[in-house]
Amino acid sequence: MGFTLTPFSVQSHKVKPSSTLEPAGAGNKCVMLKQGYIELLTPISTTPIANQLRSGIERYIGIHLLAIGTSKPLEDHARLVKENFTPLEPVSLQRKIKTETTEETAHFKVIRVPQGTMAEGRIQFCHHLTPNFLWQNRWTQHANHAIAISDIIFCVEDPQEAAERYARYTGLPSISRKNSIRITTNRGSLIFVTASTCSNKLGINPPTLPWIAGYIIKTGDQSATLNYLKNSGIPYQSLKNKRLLVSLPQTLGGHIIFEGVNSEVIDF
Repeated sequence: MGFTLTPFSVQSHKVKPSSTLEPAGAGNKCVMLKQGYIELLTPISTTPIANQLRSGIERYIGIHLLAIGTSKPLEDHARLVKENFTPLEPVSLQRKIKTETTEETAHFKVIRVPQGTMAEGRIQFCHHLTPNFLWQNRWTQHANHAIAISDIIFCVEDPQEAAERYARYTGLPSISRKNSIRITTNRGSLIFVTASTCSNKLGINPPTLPWIAGYIIKTGDQSATLNYLKNSGIPYQSLKNKRLLVSLPQTLGGHIIFEGVNSEVIDF
């Protein structure tokens, strides 16, 4: 599909600040965009994190995790306590990562809630402490011209309930539109729609509910993205305003909508 992938990396974590470092039970490759990233995550052990991943995959193949960027994880943790989400203790994650000249250690602080609190998947806050190790220039150049994740699409039974819950979770207001409810962040939005809206507007049907249906990616050159998909034989569907919908293979699951960097807010 024209994405540059990082090398496979095994994750380690401290489940409590006083804990010793131990394997998290998962590893990843990433698509590092100039803004945001896609994480391809796999269980490699029998830890709680690995088993949570397997539980998600048993529900459906596709997207199961949303990491919301933050620079103030402890404030997010305090808000989640206040809003009765019962957050877990902040987790320190790390993994080895190679630069062009040496090997370094990338560090993250993650705020999570107990499994099942957010029915849509693992929804967490992530503070990148060493972003320069991850956003290396060699990994942010993509043949399909992708530059940023813009929006996440949640297909749910009750968009109003879900949006209100995420508004409390993020501390951001929700806004109702014609066929969707959304929460706008500094970099994009969380979009909540019904199964019928997914079917009528995008021609896709959920395998189950709730379902993280896909995400919208901004491209630096939408015409070049279209040409790349055509030349690579990637099936796509044309939407309004030159948007391109790609349904990922069944073994990967989910959907990507490519749109130009100056596209108006998608209207369902």
